[in-house]
Amino acid sequence: MTKNDHQQLGKTLWRIADQLRGAMNADDFRDYMLSFLFLRYLSFNYEESAKKELGKDYPESKPEHKKLDGFVPPPLQTWYDENKDDVEEFEKQMRKKVHYIIKPQHLWSNITELARTQNPVLLKTLERGFRYIEDYSFDDSFQGLFSEINLNSEKLGKSESDRNDKLCSIIQTIALGISEFPTSSDSLGDAYEYLIGQFAAGSGKKAGEFYTPQQVSTILSEIVTLDSHNPSSPTGPKKKLNKILDFACGSGSLLLNVRKRIKENNGSIGKIYGQEKNITTYNLARMNMLLHGMKDTEFEIFHGDTLLNQWDILNEMNPSKKLEFDAIVANPPFSLRWEPNDTLAEDFRFKSYGLAPKSAADFAFLLHGFHFLSSEGTMAIILPHGVLFRGGAEERIRTKLLKDNNIDTVIGLPANLFYSTGIPVCILVLKKCKKEDDVLFINASEEFVKDKRQNTLDEKHIKKIVETYKYRPEKIKRYARKVSMEEIEKNGFNLNISRYVSTAEEEEKIDLKAVNEKLKTIEERIKVNTEKHNEFLKELRLPPI
Repeated sequence: MTKNDHQQLGKTLWRIADQLRGAMNADDFRDYMLSFLFLRYLSFNYEESAKKELGKDYPESKPEHKKLDGFVPPPLQTWYDENKDDVEEFEKQMRKKVHYIIKPQHLWSNITELARTQNPVLLKTLERGFRYIEDYSFDDSFQGLFSEINLNSEKLGKSESDRNDKLCSIIQTIALGISEFPTSSDSLGDAYEYLIGQFAAGSGKKAGEFYTPQQVSTILSEIVTLDSHNPSSPTGPKKKLNKILDFACGSGSLLLNVRKRIKENNGSIGKIYGQEKNITTYNLARMNMLLHGMKDTEFEIFHGDTLLNQWDILNEMNPSKKLEFDAIVANPPFSLRWEPNDTLAEDFRFKSYGLAPKSAADFAFLLHGFHFLSSEGTMAIILPHGVLFRGGAEERIRTKLLKDNNIDTVIGLPANLFYSTGIPVCILVLKKCKKEDDVLFINASEEFVKDKRQNTLDEKHIKKIVETYKYRPEKIKRYARKVSMEEIEKNGFNLNISRYVSTAEEEEKIDLKAVNEKLKTIEERIKVNTEKHNEFLKELRLPPI
């Protein structure tokens, strides 16, 4: 399936979503739409694996299996009915092979048949199916996955019958829309990403909680997969990342983008780690990972507060056992208010730097990630421009990071790229293995495509940013410059990008002597022509001028 086909599937599903949600808020309908898409993927993958496991014993769908009301059960249901004694062993094998099980009555093929025949048990079957997947399908590792899906919400209908009818309509339409397209993990995963982006666009500022625009995500992904010591290395991007982390992972799109870059370069990733505080978004991230063909053993997403460091695996006090990551990417909430206390002041993440101010947790997020960066790793984080020049506690943290030679690159992006804010933001690239005694500044604030609602970056803009980072030129006029630490120190460790790379056009120098001579010439010509004109006026017996 081509990239265009992936996009077309996403657009088809978005049209369906837009059509079906009616007056329902986009945020509310998102959870239904994406959950059904996720169930479709799990079911298809499971049924295909069951066919391989059962071989010739996998039953065909036959006319005699049709019930009186026209309902056709899934072939797997027929096998279950005819082989009750073998079900337990079959499910044991399926757990080994696909890492989860789904009961036949909860499969998408069964759900769509219930919808097609307007069966009144659809709603209850869906409810039981979601609960079963949460509690049993994944050996308890996906509890609460559908916790935000309220199938009894009055937004679907006032009575149970109305809600059942509404779900029948929604599921039939989705099933019909999907039926025209292949159902590989790549296609459905990309469609899922597309839908997340579209729902984010409709959610305005709320979208900042869970979505990083793909073009910005691509820049971060490209940067952290390059060689940390020598980004322009002739061997190209890294072939292996043991562990990658996004400590404010939202829907997981940034992590998946890093994985995509590595896979495109025939590389591999050991394990993906993400953390997310918002329960709805946390569930989106887990679904997103599975929809992209990842096994539950290949990633770990934790629900908890990053600033309080509630994740046990990141609280190891023994330095030799500390979890470290080869690549860290993040788009944390901008200038979030927080409540640091005396305990946090002694926290191993902040102790050497001091606490970020209450008014803005930006540096608290940065220091959290930086603490877990490996000595050979790269961290790329999106932050508001204030971190570059604000004083007080932030100036002290920034100064220490600069003196320790940990800030590698500062990239200024255009305004209005994000759904959550119209302000321009920056990307900070940090390393613990940096050798150059300078900081690369890239001022990409003026290079973008102006769109109706959001500004965007096209492939040309993305490539220019990444190539500039990669080859680290001394200077590109009005775009980039390597700045020595001495110069930064003279500027009080202020990293305001325009201080070092201005995008302003140079004013043309004016030669005042030449201008004066030109004015004198013009004055002489006026005098001569006025005298000639007055001669004509005199002949016509008119008054002179």
